[in-house]
Amino acid sequence: MKIEKNTAVTLRYKVLDAAGKLLEESHEPMVYLHGGYGNTFPKIEEALEGKEPQYQTSVELQPQDAFGLRDESLLQTIPKTQFPPGVKVGGQLQGRGEDGHEHAFTVMKIKGDKVFLDGNHPFAGKVLRFNLTVTEVRAATEEEVAHGHVHGEHGHHH
Repeated sequence: MKIEKNTAVTLRYKVLDAAGKLLEESHEPMVYLHGGYGNTFPKIEEALEGKEPQYQTSVELQPQDAFGLRDESLLQTIPKTQFPPGVKVGGQLQGRGEDGHEHAFTVMKIKGDKVFLDGNHPFAGKVLRFNLTVTEVRAATEEEVAHGHVHGEHGHHH
């Protein structure tokens, strides 16, 4: 079966930076609903359109086509007293950015009584190369199409 709108696509992937350094690798297959549902990046969907299982490709995405440009307004410095004991560099927490939207913040540095947070995605601002292998393509169920995402083993669970 070819990848087209309303197919469930199973992929294995690797994400590398512009220098070829491995940043992330799928340990479990990723399954997404193809056809503009926002389950993966549009340029990846474009590269996979019409392809079949066993197809392999490498797609380079500019920051604006992947995790976006870095937003310096998402950098915050908060007094350490506002954190529970045991806050550590690399830890993540939910909070609101200056824009009022909910963001995941990563603790970047702790210096004295200040905690430095970054609400950008760790890959924001980076050119990324996605090495993709299509392992399975099937027709999506009516329920998956209605919900806008894949259900089941490696998809969304309700």
